[in-house]
Amino acid sequence: MPAGGGLYIAPCRQIHMFGMKYAIDVVFLDRDFCVVGLCKKIAPGHASAVFWRANGCLELPAGTIDDTGTELGDRIVITENT
Repeated sequence: MPAGGGLYIAPCRQIHMFGMKYAIDVVFLDRDFCVVGLCKKIAPGHASAVFWRANGCLELPAGTIDDTGTELGDRIVITENT
């Protein structure tokens, strides 16, 4: 996954990394795109917790959560890269 990019998946309350080859960060978002869950550097073969308040998740390159200082309650703006 390229730096600055990501993959938004909705609906989604939990992810798994079965069959993946590299770790990622995952930000779980509610319907208003407020952060309700954070998973840093989820390794291949693992699964996240279930975030019941989540409507979707944003999969990002590992280290993005720390690099951006993303915290619970932040509001995320997603734009389409064309």
